[in-house]
Amino acid sequence: MTEILARALGASRRYGDVVALDNVDLDVPAGSMIGLLGPNGAGKSTLLNLLVGLRRPTSGSVELFGGPPLDASRRQGLGMTPQQTGLPPTLRVNEVVDFVAAHYPDPMPVDEVLAQFGLSDKARKQTGALSGGQQRRLAVALAFVGRPRLAVLDEPTTGLDVGARRTLWDAIRTFHADGGTVLLTSHYLEEIEALAQRVVVLGGGKVLADGSVAEIRGQLARSTVSFRADSPDISKLNALPGAVAYRRDGERHVLQAADADELVRQLVISGMEFHDLEVRAASLEEAFLALTTTEKTGATR
Repeated sequence: MTEILARALGASRRYGDVVALDNVDLDVPAGSMIGLLGPNGAGKSTLLNLLVGLRRPTSGSVELFGGPPLDASRRQGLGMTPQQTGLPPTLRVNEVVDFVAAHYPDPMPVDEVLAQFGLSDKARKQTGALSGGQQRRLAVALAFVGRPRLAVLDEPTTGLDVGARRTLWDAIRTFHADGGTVLLTSHYLEEIEALAQRVVVLGGGKVLADGSVAEIRGQLARSTVSFRADSPDISKLNALPGAVAYRRDGERHVLQAADADELVRQLVISGMEFHDLEVRAASLEEAFLALTTTEKTGATR
């Protein structure tokens, strides 16, 4: 039986009259890579804060490594990068890593940590002199210094350029491939698709969906039909049998339908001239928007 490293059971968290998290259940099995996806106010950061012991649930319960997250001994197996971090500006990068490493019984060598996160050439630089992206890379690196069993990463690549983001992706994948467990949040849908084996969609403090990327995408029972056409009659496009939604994407006209084959057949029957036809399954982004845009609660992160 797979060990559950972190768990929320009916966990809710209120801030005054605001419900930030509403009766959420979540299991984080050993060896998994789980992405929490949701808009601002969905409850992602609140859930992470409960699981790592930074906040207590108003009702329900949370566990970390089988016991209370507030038990400091249990946090020995935890690595975390919060959404915002404050690094001592006068300490050098290698000094910060060395300081954090001293809190763990079997930390990674400092040089290895810096190399893995592309910071070797910044080892002697004061953290206050680093760029915002470099500080973020260092903050993520610190989550892995202690060889954690579970790494909890709250929007780890926010503010990074594409190259730096992919460097962190590689480091996270390496950690997971070596048996590590990852729970991360992100606004980047591409990031969730690239990393996560399982996706949990939050909205309004509730779990809206939980499954693989393919399963989440499949909850939006639509396909996308796109094509190019010279000045088509938009009203006729919207009126095509089976067409659910229409939008313009640059030079392409995009229709969504539950039955793409039937929509294409109706498009041909209509006599409208078109070319460069493309049919594909709904993307995770389209599924995400469909699941979350109807949530109009006042929850906060």
